[in-house]
Amino acid sequence: MATSEFVDSYLPYLLARASFTISSEFHAQVEAAGLSVSEWRILASLSGVKQRTVGELAEIVLAKQPTVTKMVLRMASENLVTRSPCTQDKRQAWVSLTPKGKKLVKPLLKKAQQHEQQVLALLGHAQSASLKTILQKLIVKA
Repeated sequence: MATSEFVDSYLPYLLARASFTISSEFHAQVEAAGLSVSEWRILASLSGVKQRTVGELAEIVLAKQPTVTKMVLRMASENLVTRSPCTQDKRQAWVSLTPKGKKLVKPLLKKAQQHEQQVLALLGHAQSASLKTILQKLIVKA
């Protein structure tokens, strides 16, 4: 009888492996659009909202704030996002999408939704909803 490896049932490994596998499939489309994965995450995080601070973006896109600041400055120079001072906290800046940024991210958002539907089709609606709920609980707990 074969014994299973520790990683075969270790939750952090399983989550990381699933994320890597699923994300890699979509990241090829992001790169084909001329964006890095981090740029995609920033644009996607800004879509549907008026603005976010650099600190909020850093948390959402899973990167350090200085790294996100550099990316935002570069993206602003490419006219994908705008930066404006935060009136409540002078140390922060608001970041929002420009029309060019919106135009670039819109088709990728649609492709991301299609990719997600393909992945979740393996589970069916009930299991997909449960999986998302469980992951959201794990994220809030962390």
